[in-house]
Amino acid sequence: MLRRSRLDSRRPPARLAPVAAAWALVASCAAVAQEADPGVALQMSHQLQAPPRGEASKKLPIILLAREVRGRPDLETIAEGDAEFRRGGMVLRADRLSYDHPEDLAVARGHVRISRDGNIYSGPELQLHIERFEGFFLQPTYFFSRMGAGGSAQRIDFIDDQRAVAIGATYTSCPADGSGDPDWLLSTTRVKMDFEANEGVAEGAVLRFMGVPILGAPVLSFPLTDARKSGWLPPTIYPLDSRSGFTVQVPYYWNIAPNRDATLTPGIATKRGVSLGTEFRYLEPHYNGRLNLDLLPNDRLNGRSRHALAWDHDAALVQDTQLRVRVLRVSDDDYWKDFPRDLPTLTPRLLLSDLQATRPVGDWTTYARVMRWQALQNAESPIDPPVASVTTDPRPLVTHLYERRPQVGARWLHRVGTFELGFEGEYNRFATPDGIIDPSRPTGSRLHALATLSRPWVTPGWSLTPRLTLNAATYSLDQDIAGIRRSATRVIPTFSLDSAWVLERDATWFGRAVRQTLEPRLLYVNTPFRDQWSLPNFDSALKDFNFESIYSDNAFSGVDRVSDAHQLTAGVTTRLLDPVTGAETVRLGVVQRYLFRDQRITPEGPPLTQRFSDVLLLGSSTLVPRWTLDASVQYSPDSKRVVRSIASARYSPGPFRTVSATYRLTRDLSEQMELGWQWPIYGPGPDDTTPGKTLTPRPDAHSCKGTWYGVGRINYSMRDRRITDSLMGIEYDAGCWIGRLVAERVSTGRSEATTRLLWQLELIGLSKLGSNPLQVLKDNIQGYRLLRDDKPAPATTTFYD
Repeated sequence: MLRRSRLDSRRPPARLAPVAAAWALVASCAAVAQEADPGVALQMSHQLQAPPRGEASKKLPIILLAREVRGRPDLETIAEGDAEFRRGGMVLRADRLSYDHPEDLAVARGHVRISRDGNIYSGPELQLHIERFEGFFLQPTYFFSRMGAGGSAQRIDFIDDQRAVAIGATYTSCPADGSGDPDWLLSTTRVKMDFEANEGVAEGAVLRFMGVPILGAPVLSFPLTDARKSGWLPPTIYPLDSRSGFTVQVPYYWNIAPNRDATLTPGIATKRGVSLGTEFRYLEPHYNGRLNLDLLPNDRLNGRSRHALAWDHDAALVQDTQLRVRVLRVSDDDYWKDFPRDLPTLTPRLLLSDLQATRPVGDWTTYARVMRWQALQNAESPIDPPVASVTTDPRPLVTHLYERRPQVGARWLHRVGTFELGFEGEYNRFATPDGIIDPSRPTGSRLHALATLSRPWVTPGWSLTPRLTLNAATYSLDQDIAGIRRSATRVIPTFSLDSAWVLERDATWFGRAVRQTLEPRLLYVNTPFRDQWSLPNFDSALKDFNFESIYSDNAFSGVDRVSDAHQLTAGVTTRLLDPVTGAETVRLGVVQRYLFRDQRITPEGPPLTQRFSDVLLLGSSTLVPRWTLDASVQYSPDSKRVVRSIASARYSPGPFRTVSATYRLTRDLSEQMELGWQWPIYGPGPDDTTPGKTLTPRPDAHSCKGTWYGVGRINYSMRDRRITDSLMGIEYDAGCWIGRLVAERVSTGRSEATTRLLWQLELIGLSKLGSNPLQVLKDNIQGYRLLRDDKPAPATTTFYD
């Protein structure tokens, strides 16, 4: 079997659950009969431990309790009056237990009850021929504590120790209402089980919700263990999609081999036509991967064939070489807008295909890489548009999108005494992505070397690290570009001195004992000016100005641009910690940079003459119970205005109750307000959370009253005066089932948006039907919590219950 949980969990739950009760009952009854070996002497055991399995369980002592025990040698043994049979983790109770030696027949009558692994089975009569394992269990009922569900059957017939038949088996996690019918019920006319072949066959399986049949199958098969099995999975339904219309998909799972499987998903959309989604997974000793191919042979809206390809592959090659392949390609530029669910990426308009290999050689790490992009262009907002050539210096920094064909390099990091040495050497061939035509864009090769030498002093309270860095690069371009040298070499040194302190003291804030820290930091950087405007820029861009980047020795990312600097960065952070748990309750920080001389290498072109940089401030707090506050501000001393700011507040008074608001400002570019929530709006709410208390996040499963929850997120652009993205929905928790209805609207342009409706019916202990909105809710609502934990609850009964 494949070892990855995602592959193991592909076993179809909707096909297994209709008969899970029946085969589990058979397994328990089989264990009862096998353990009731009359040839084992009775003993008392005072040790309580987890029950052994298989042959080991037969070596455990047997405990038999009853008001009266009698028998005749080699004829019969009878236990009457609250009879109880125990062995390992199995307990059998009945009014009367008997064993007929000549007939090899064990009989339990009257209030028969079997407990095993927290599961409970009961009925009026059980008869079993031990050696042949032939018999029956009349009118059994069962309950599985891990799933919180159970059911009943008219009878179970044991044909032999590997085969059994259950008649009229049902399964549900709902209590019966006043009319005697549960909210949902899965029923079968007959279930055949073959444990040797690991196969069960259910006949006449019907799933009813509120008394209405919603799914059915005349005959279906299922595995009797955790092994995967080929078969149909529950359908996925998208009732409303503004671009595709009503969509239905019915996946088929194909268990090819223990280490390979595939899922074929035929579908149909009212606006676009038929489609086929394909997922193939494989797991070998030295490689594994996943291949996804989505096909739409004839899109009726576009009049053409469309597709998406995604391939992930990882391999361990000879001599510790690691290979990684990531491929993502689509058929056309509008694919990301029409089929957003098919693109597993955070940049749906920039699709990366990446092939890289790494190999350690002693203290060195060698690597090779080929990186290619597919840019999905849009006339309204094109990606990486051509830029007019500028022949005068200085000029603004122009950042283009490049492919690396190839990238080959080696890294080395070594400690010599108290010194740390590092080196990186790399060759890159930069090319323009397909679909981007710009004659002013340089292409060519670059060979660079980065070397560092540092001597850190580190103590528990402070650290001091002087560092010398060397950035060397040589360029060879394919064509002559105005203002850019076709062949050039440059070397730029940098010296930095970084010192940080951590000071602590015990204090009292608002009547609470806390541990306060004071953490100042100084960073001095000196980099001489080197003219770089006549050199190409393949991979450098201005770093985002924040608390991390301000403590770096270069204002640019990448290799091609190195900012000249003679500057000092000074900042301080203070935190309040719980002295017992170490949990942080308050964090405050401020940092600013001072230039001793003008900075001539800037992204805008003209030198930076402002001596004092913008001030960065941050703050976060959980000091007020149930509130989480965060804020960061970039303040300009010259303009005396806030340049950028983010402020958020979240109120969470208990489980499944959260409201958050976030304000974002970028001066002269954007101003947004975001509101998100999850809150019970009607019905019995969840229990309040108290330390050490187990949460009860739903109404009682045996109560007919459910709880309604409102969920949503709204992103409003105050600059454009419009809602850019929105998500609104409701959840209903009835105890044994949950219903979800979510509407999502996502902007795909200034005047374009995609709207879709997601719904889901979650039958607790069985499966989820519909289109899954859970990932959308978790990704968009801060603090959102599932009404049910994905992990099954542990058994609530003990071994000797």
